Amino acid sequence: MVKLWDPLPRDCDMKPGNLIPRRRTALKLMHFIVLPLAVWFTLVQPRDVTAWGPGFVRLHSVFGLIFVTAALIWSADYFRRGLIGRPGPKLGPRLKVVHRVLHHALVWGLFLVAVSGFFIGLTASRQLWAGDIVPIAVPLGMPEANRIVGTIHSIEFYLLAALIAAHAAFHIWRHVVLGDNALRIVAPKFLHRFL
Repeated sequence: MVKLWDPLPRDCDMKPGNLIPRRRTALKLMHFIVLPLAVWFTLVQPRDVTAWGPGFVRLHSVFGLIFVTAALIWSADYFRRGLIGRPGPKLGPRLKVVHRVLHHALVWGLFLVAVSGFFIGLTASRQLWAGDIVPIAVPLGMPEANRIVGTIHSIEFYLLAALIAAHAAFHIWRHVVLGDNALRIVAPKFLHRFL
């Protein structure tokens, strides 16, 4: 049977008339939003942006809002539908367990970093704003709790950064050593020729 028209190429990830991308496309987008921001927050501390001036403080805050929004959307998708990724057929039984644990830990890590950020705002002595747009929480003025939560938040974030590095190393190893195209799963199609 001959189709009279095919509005989208077969490999396109969106359906005609649907402006919401499919789940895999949305999660690819989340990877490319969260990864550079995670690198930014790992390398750039609040004291750094304070020294650079109010414009950088505002930019840092906007980056935080984008990061937390992406983390919460990703977490909500995970809590509702579970992991999207499946271990490839070239992974042995032990590596399939590593794959599963690593992915669950990453999503939970994103969620917990967002939650501890909320508690920083909740225990603050003044109103904190995410990106000068969204109030983080009603400040309760609890300086000692704020210090503890701030420490927990920092530890969580650096653990998350270590998980992200381990996750990236695992998938690079899969792609190079096992040759299972693991990087092509999350990369946009225009980058596939380089992988």
